[in-house]
Amino acid sequence: MPDRLTMLALLLVLGAVAQWAAWRLRLPSILLLLGVGFFSGPEWLGWIDPDALLGNLLFPIVSLSVGVILFEGGLGLQAKEWTSHGGVVTRLVTVGALVTWALATLAARGLAGLPWGLATLLGAVLVVSGPTVVLPLLKHVHPRGPTGPILRWEGILIDPVGALLALLVYEALLLPGWGAVAGHGVMGVLRTLLVGGAGGIVGAFALGHALRRYWIPDTLHNAVTLALVVGVFAGADALQHESGLLAVTVMGIVAANQRGVPVGPILEFKENLRVLLISGLFLLLAARVRQADLALLDVGAFLFLASLILVVRPAAVLASTWGSDLGWKDRVLLAWVCPRGIVAAAVASVFGLRLVQTGFEGAERLVPLTFLVIVGTVVVYGLTAGPLARRLGLAIGNPQGLLLVGAHGWARELARAAKEAGIAVRLTDTNRAHVRQARLAGLDAWTGNILDEGALDDVDLSGLGYVLALTPNDQVNDLVAQRLRHEFGSRGTFVLARDPLGEGGAPRSGRVLFGPDLDHFAISRRMGRQGRVRATRLTEKFDYDAFLAHHGEHALPLLAVGPQGQVTIHAVDQPLKPGPGSTVLALVEEPPAPDAGGASDSAGRSAGPA
Repeated sequence: MPDRLTMLALLLVLGAVAQWAAWRLRLPSILLLLGVGFFSGPEWLGWIDPDALLGNLLFPIVSLSVGVILFEGGLGLQAKEWTSHGGVVTRLVTVGALVTWALATLAARGLAGLPWGLATLLGAVLVVSGPTVVLPLLKHVHPRGPTGPILRWEGILIDPVGALLALLVYEALLLPGWGAVAGHGVMGVLRTLLVGGAGGIVGAFALGHALRRYWIPDTLHNAVTLALVVGVFAGADALQHESGLLAVTVMGIVAANQRGVPVGPILEFKENLRVLLISGLFLLLAARVRQADLALLDVGAFLFLASLILVVRPAAVLASTWGSDLGWKDRVLLAWVCPRGIVAAAVASVFGLRLVQTGFEGAERLVPLTFLVIVGTVVVYGLTAGPLARRLGLAIGNPQGLLLVGAHGWARELARAAKEAGIAVRLTDTNRAHVRQARLAGLDAWTGNILDEGALDDVDLSGLGYVLALTPNDQVNDLVAQRLRHEFGSRGTFVLARDPLGEGGAPRSGRVLFGPDLDHFAISRRMGRQGRVRATRLTEKFDYDAFLAHHGEHALPLLAVGPQGQVTIHAVDQPLKPGPGSTVLALVEEPPAPDAGGASDSAGRSAGPA
């Protein structure tokens, strides 16, 4: 067995490798994290033993990590989304939670064969879903419309609700008499709501006041925020058990919706931290699963899992959306997404261990059943939610559309040609005249500053996979790249080359488009020489080399569309190399002379000799 230092290093390395492999294979990262964690455990490869690594600190660290994840999730919730979908979300975390609890309890008793007390506890544990599984799944699926915001709100708010419900059931199992159970439950809920809600609000306003008054230097924003989140979580939990999750959730939501509070850099830091925490948590808890635990799973356990997916979740969504204005497609997708995550694993592990120690009959089955549900729901939803969303028209797999920041003349010309080539294009500009001309040309354009806080909530990014910062201002282009790199990734973020008369030397925030000397004004000059963006389809006879030889310096390749619709942007670090069957979009300064037998461009002219 490796020593603690080696195990800690392996935890970080394996988490990063699993995340990268999931991205490369286009799979939900949680699937690989669970598999790697399980086989890295002490009974298989023996690389990671969570109990030997952390001992009694394991579950406190898990709890604190979940608290940070919930705070980060709360930072991403906008009040305007609640205005549109708050009714459905409220019913999902109340009516839906009760339906899930009741039906899961019946299924645990009838199919899994648990005693009534443990069945009730397991039903309460499985009410939760959580951002550790929902947010990565949403990032993988990219749903559009109301489904994404609803699932995000539900996944974050349901964790404190489910954890509180499970705690009340657990304590009720240890109390004699229904009167004591009812009184204890009511008082527990009231205390949790009071302590958690008040603690979260106080923490959020304290953070916002300190940031607005510039009491915290920029270099300490993330460190102080993290310390405050941990302090609010631990303080609330000390006053009322399990109220910490509610406190940090409320803190995140209130902090994100305060005016004048710069949470952007904090949110970016917390999202990066979330990836690290999710990797570590899933590896640790999966590594604790023993082969003896798996031996306790029988046919009834798998029937229980199937009932949660096919009966319990659809019934909860049906009850929660009855009478709402949601379309049937959104309801179907909502009914098919409810993975369980870290909170369910942590709560079941803690309560299961305590009940085994007190001699509860069947308590040893609580943890393996919970992990079966976690693995089963993550596998089923992770592999099928994306195809289902695309089949319903609620998501686009591997989006290839373009967001053009700048709607000036040659940007509109590029957008026109891209649209004619079948690429989704959206333009944004602060110049109303440019936007108006784009709309008159039949293009999708938005008026506003993409750098403004809340602008990304107003611009529909569905179907878009690349952002091209095309403004005349180098500094604006860099700021756009910094702001949108989180949405499109470094691979999909592009900027123009610098103006040689401007400030140079600083590294760019995005990949440089077209050529090292082709700034905004250079391209404008080429467009002014009777330039036009033309689409040319390559063939076996008229390939890309022939295209370049035919046009010479009169053509500037911009991008290519592959035979399957995949888009490749011409960049300094990745010159175009399209093959036969691809369509090249290029800025051609003057139309070439007609030549019979050549490949034809979008204007119907010959693009070159065969």
